[in-house]
Amino acid sequence: MSRYFLEVFYKGANYSGFQVQHNANTIQAEIEKAFEVLQKERVILTASSRTDAGVHALQNFFHFDSNSLLHHNSNWERRGGDEGREVQFVYKMNAILPDDIVIKRLIPVKEDAHSRFDAISREYKYFVYRRKDPFLKDRAFYFPYKLDIDKLNQAAAIIKGYNDFTSFSKRNTQVKTFICQLSESEWIWENDCLVYHVKGNRFLRGMVRALTATMLKIGRGKMTIEEFQNIILAKDCTKASFSVPSHGLFIISVEYPAEYFL
Repeated sequence: MSRYFLEVFYKGANYSGFQVQHNANTIQAEIEKAFEVLQKERVILTASSRTDAGVHALQNFFHFDSNSLLHHNSNWERRGGDEGREVQFVYKMNAILPDDIVIKRLIPVKEDAHSRFDAISREYKYFVYRRKDPFLKDRAFYFPYKLDIDKLNQAAAIIKGYNDFTSFSKRNTQVKTFICQLSESEWIWENDCLVYHVKGNRFLRGMVRALTATMLKIGRGKMTIEEFQNIILAKDCTKASFSVPSHGLFIISVEYPAEYFL
C-alpha cells in the first residue's frame, strides 16, 4: 500500500463542503468517485483542511492510500516512468472531474505522511466588496456600508495576542482543543476588495467567518474594541457573530515543513 498527496483547488459554490455527506454533493465525493472510475479502486481522502459548504480553495491537500496507483498496469502507458504516469493521472482525473474541481499535482510521499497533522500552517482570506459587482457575487461578500479600516486593523492585530478561540468556533465540533496560534491577522485591499487575511497553525470550524463577521461590527461602530476583547475572553460562541456567507472565504495555502515533498 502506497501513500499519495493530491494538491487541488476548487470553487465551492456547488458543494456542501469537503467531507462526504448523505444526500449532498461534496468535494471529497467527487474526487473519490472520479478516482474509482479511473482506477477501478475505492479510496478515502483525508484533508489538510475541511472546508464548509460554499467555501473555495486556491490550494488544499488530501492524502490517500492506493494499491494500484502508478504500478505498471493496463491503465497506464509504460513510457515516461513514474513522473510520466503522475502527469497522466492528473490529466485523466481532471478530464473526469467537474470543471470547478481541479487537481494540480499527485505527490508520492512516505507511508506515514499525513496531510492534516503534518501541515504547519494554513492561510485564509475573506473577501468583502462594497460596490455592486456581478463578477464578485459568488466569490465575495457584498457589504455596502461605511467601515473604519483603522478600527478593523486594530481588532485584527489584537487577535494575535490570544490563542484560545472557543468563542469563534461553531458548536458540535469534535476538536480536543480550541487553542490556535495565529502568525498573521490583518485587513488589506486586494483587487477592489477589502480582505481579511489570516494565517495560523490551525483553525476551528467557522473560525475565520466568525472573526470576520464580529470585526465588521467594529468597523461599523456597532461594537467597541473592549467588547471584542471581552468576547474572546468569554469563551462562548453565542457572543460572537457568524453572519457572513461562506462564498467570501478562500483557503489560500497550506504549508508543510521544508523539503517535505522532496
